[in-house]
Amino acid sequence: MLSAFVALIALGAPAAPAAAGRAQQPAGDADTGGIGLRLLDIPTERVADPRAQVYVVDHVRPGATISRRVEVRNTSARPLRVELYAGAASIVGTAFTVPEGRKGNELSGWVHLGRKTVDLEPDDRRAVTVDIVVPKSASKGERYGAIWAQVTSPSGRGGNVTQVHRVGVRLYLDVGPGGEPPTDFRIESVTARPGAGRFPVVTAHVVNTGERALDMTGTLTLSKDAVRAGPFRVSSGATIPPGGSGDVGIELDQSLPAGLWDVRLVLASGTVERTAEGRITLPVPGTVAMTAGRPAWLVYSVGTATALALLVAAGVWYLFRRRTRVRVAPSG
Repeated sequence: MLSAFVALIALGAPAAPAAAGRAQQPAGDADTGGIGLRLLDIPTERVADPRAQVYVVDHVRPGATISRRVEVRNTSARPLRVELYAGAASIVGTAFTVPEGRKGNELSGWVHLGRKTVDLEPDDRRAVTVDIVVPKSASKGERYGAIWAQVTSPSGRGGNVTQVHRVGVRLYLDVGPGGEPPTDFRIESVTARPGAGRFPVVTAHVVNTGERALDMTGTLTLSKDAVRAGPFRVSSGATIPPGGSGDVGIELDQSLPAGLWDVRLVLASGTVERTAEGRITLPVPGTVAMTAGRPAWLVYSVGTATALALLVAAGVWYLFRRRTRVRVAPSG
């Protein structure tokens, strides 16, 4: 008899069920299918970094070893046997992507877990050590991976269907001599456009000018006369590799009066923050570009500029025809 396989994957916040093999975008404290996984230890020098509170983010020299602890918990009403392992990850486009199954990479091969399995009663939790041993021969550069907690069980109906629930915590490990490479980015442009639903979306194009990957968060606020709207939070974030670029979306999830609005966009990755200011027109008529760090006071949408050009052309044509008719009229 053939067996069906269904994978339910989350690396961070609760995620919707995903078909086996579909790439996911992992986050931090994860909980799905009755199991949860979160990072317990934060290095002192990174305590102010929001990313380090949910991911393993570090810079080490070749030959170094770092240690962390993760907490596995059983949020279901039945006993569970949880498997623990490390797996591969990469950044594809602007997504932190994990492969199907237990495929590994160089970084996952450096990970040593204190336990391979944990038996948990309902509402029980257990701390597990994670040691990352970097070889002395390791080359310079940032690597990506994930620590997984997994439960495999048959579905309630149909014994030929197997469900796999797994949750994980991201790994961002940079290797190299000296201090940590810089993290930096710039907001190159901002576009206002219709969204997939009833509300418009403001999309910021971000360029990673540093040497560490970015996980974008942020807020957008709007003001018009005495009216203020927001803050609207990033609704479609992005993980942007060093030297790469990508779009970060903010949905304006409420109805706003028509007109010209002043906008202030604040984006961050970890402790690095950048700001862009400018103006957009609502309802969204087209594309609005802004320059990071200074107001773009004279910004027109593509639709507005096109309409203005057509109006000027029509006026010139009218004056030309009027003058022509005057010259050829017969004298009295």
